[in-house]
Amino acid sequence: MNRRRGIRSLCCAAVAVSVMSLSGLVLAADTVKIGFLVKQAEEPWFQTEWAFAEKAAKDKGFELIKIAVPDGEKTLSAIDSLAANGAKGFVICPPDVSLGPAIVAKAKLNDMKVMAVDDRFVDAKGKFMEDVPYLGMAAFEVGQKQGAAMADEAKKRGWDWKETYAVITTFNELDTGKKRTDGSIDSLKKAGIPADHILTAPLKTLDVPGSMDAANSALVKLPSGVKNLIIGGMNDNTVLGGVRATEAAGFKAANVIGIGINGTDAIGELKKPDSGFYGSMLPSPHIEGYKTAEMMFEWVTTDKEPPKYTAMDEVTLITRANFQEELTKIGLWK
Repeated sequence: MNRRRGIRSLCCAAVAVSVMSLSGLVLAADTVKIGFLVKQAEEPWFQTEWAFAEKAAKDKGFELIKIAVPDGEKTLSAIDSLAANGAKGFVICPPDVSLGPAIVAKAKLNDMKVMAVDDRFVDAKGKFMEDVPYLGMAAFEVGQKQGAAMADEAKKRGWDWKETYAVITTFNELDTGKKRTDGSIDSLKKAGIPADHILTAPLKTLDVPGSMDAANSALVKLPSGVKNLIIGGMNDNTVLGGVRATEAAGFKAANVIGIGINGTDAIGELKKPDSGFYGSMLPSPHIEGYKTAEMMFEWVTTDKEPPKYTAMDEVTLITRANFQEELTKIGLWK
């Protein structure tokens, strides 16, 4: 009798273990998986986006699959890999925005949802693919904040607009870049700088040497008697090049105000005790990483599609006085 009871108990225990094992498998199978693909995984900006996307995954209870996609071939391969791993959708900052149509086609083929972050997809004609949900910087508005910050600092220094000129390096071939510099110029005019005191310098390349060359071409056009200079551009590097041009032209750091956009490319310059590069408008990669991952999770679980365009205009002016503190807050200080 005791032997039968023992066998019955063993059988019940085995069944219980099997049920628990099956439950575990079901739960594992039900785990939502979302991809987060970035073009430059080694960059602090994308490392921060990933870190906060992982926080969203922890908060919401999904699995985040991070993949670096430095070129088109790796991008399309990564989408197949995500599908093989059971991902239902992915957020991506593509290595090339013209890959948009191919990325969307590959996503549809694998029955996955796709959302762009930072850089917006363009079609074969170079037009934005407005049917793909996108979250990115509100270019014109951020440019306005850049221009206002430069004008405010000039006023704090007591600069006379009669003796002050602005040189804005431009790259109108890139829509985002044009909107940033248009916004900056708009704010400078509203602050009272005469329109003929604002010079634009077209860029051939978006690096420091290229922007230095562009700024040099504008500086030679300045009338005699110019005492102070404001240097603007679409990002940190284009402003850094402009500042280098003012140094070569003999302007002292105290008579130059350069403010970039992005923050991460300005750290080395802000570590210097003195420079005409005053600061940078730091966007919010931590917010963008968390928000896009959260949006994708809601889309794949509740079918709530993200807005076609979510504009991010939250920026913080970082200067020598606060850059380390502000970068530390969002994990960009190493």
